[in-house]
Amino acid sequence: MDDWSPLWLSLWVATSATLIAAVAGIGLAYVLAKGRFPGRGLLEAIATVPIVLPPTVLGYYLLTALGVNSPIGQAWERFFGAPLVFTPTAAVIAASISALPFVVRTGRAAIEEVDPRLEDAARVAGHREWRVATLVTVPVARRGLLAGVALGFARALGDFGATVMVAGNIPGHTQTLPIAVYDFVQAGDGAAAGTGALILAGIAVVVLLAVTTLSARRI
Repeated sequence: MDDWSPLWLSLWVATSATLIAAVAGIGLAYVLAKGRFPGRGLLEAIATVPIVLPPTVLGYYLLTALGVNSPIGQAWERFFGAPLVFTPTAAVIAASISALPFVVRTGRAAIEEVDPRLEDAARVAGHREWRVATLVTVPVARRGLLAGVALGFARALGDFGATVMVAGNIPGHTQTLPIAVYDFVQAGDGAAAGTGALILAGIAVVVLLAVTTLSARRI
């Protein structure tokens, strides 16, 4: 593989998407774990539906929501002077939404496992709820939260269907490594395809080992 730009773009997209998914996902996981309100089940379903949707269907909905004829797409173009779709930013959005459910589901389970007596002790000490969350809940659940973030990173790095639908396949601009591997196969370049696939598989194994380690230390 002579051109390494798909790898660097994939790492940038996955890192950016993971940061977004981590902030939004951990916050949403906390709300779902601690909150009791009408529509909670619906909110959880919406947050996790990208797991079960075919990637191309998710990409279609994103393309509809972010395209040049959508309110979001038109507002973006007025503000930035260029369309949102078929850009690296669109790739980050697609990867963020693909990664979000993994952070939410794993994070919620980790938060629910926190001993409520520890949180009650912090409340008795006079701390407000947001202080209880930052001083007790999140630190105690940190390994589970990190495991969810790691899974989100792996999912963002390997995203194909949603990314190619909303960001396209523009070499040197929006072509991530999974898309490049597909192109290599289509072009009959087995060596480049094998190299790209090996890199993605290696990163996935490292991430899964990290998740296993974090989960084991929680027991």
